[in-house]
Amino acid sequence: MRIPCWTILAGATVLGVVPASAQRYDPRYPVCLQSWHQRGLIVVDCSYTSMDQCRATASGLSAMCLENPYWRGSPGHNTRRQQGGVY
Repeated sequence: MRIPCWTILAGATVLGVVPASAQRYDPRYPVCLQSWHQRGLIVVDCSYTSMDQCRATASGLSAMCLENPYWRGSPGHNTRRQQGGVY
């Protein structure tokens, strides 16, 4: 009787696990699109080269555009963090 119980428990555990994927902030792009989907799913897509490009995609969707906090920038690019100023 113990073996069927453990088999059922193990099967229920495996079937109950929902696959998850990590949110990825791609450091090659300066702008991210954050969108909300059914059942509370939030997706972040950092593949936009400009805020205007992102806003065009977000138009009409439950989404917003954000600066990518992990963007490396171009070699001569001065970011707010590098300048040390508060904006």
